[in-house]
Amino acid sequence: MVPYAANLEQIRVLTVDDHPLMREGIAAVIADQPDMVAVGEAGNGWQGLQIYDRLRPDVTLMDIQMPGMDGLEALGRLRTLSPTARVIVLTTFKADAQAYEALKLGAAGYLLKTQLRTELLDAIRAVHRGNRWIPNEIAQEIAAHAGRETLSTREVDVLEQIAQGLSNREIGGVLSLSEDTIKARVKTILAKLDARDRTHAVVLALRRGLLRL
Repeated sequence: MVPYAANLEQIRVLTVDDHPLMREGIAAVIADQPDMVAVGEAGNGWQGLQIYDRLRPDVTLMDIQMPGMDGLEALGRLRTLSPTARVIVLTTFKADAQAYEALKLGAAGYLLKTQLRTELLDAIRAVHRGNRWIPNEIAQEIAAHAGRETLSTREVDVLEQIAQGLSNREIGGVLSLSEDTIKARVKTILAKLDARDRTHAVVLALRRGLLRL
């Protein structure tokens, strides 16, 4: 009998993640699959782009939280380099803003790292077939905030300063704006996030991926 793997065109997978143990774990899982092969790995976004350009894998697994060039920036650049690239974004957080941004940038899948053991292989196969892979809880997060106004770039700037513990007067000094302008923006931020106060706004923004510190 001809071995099963000989009848298959193996799915070539590249993993981009800054944690060596994560890359090794994914490679070990893929190694047990007759229809897949791990062709390469990278520890940051820049390296991932270079290796992708050289190997042209079928599916790329891309971590979001990486030093230097994060996964979202790398995803955008990769899709510019190769518009047909099939990328599954990996993340620790089910943040709707990040998920929505990743999908806008062309990600074919979005997977929480807690789901890797149970869903990784199915996700890779689905994306390789040309389908999308969005877990129910991620879809629910996106739907829960659909239609809400998003924070503007200037509002995110203010929120970043709030997260650093600055007062409205201090934020105004940093951003070269009046204290009254900062007060108005804080009020708008609280309304958009449905937050109780400044601290709650920072917590919600971090949870949703609107703010990264």
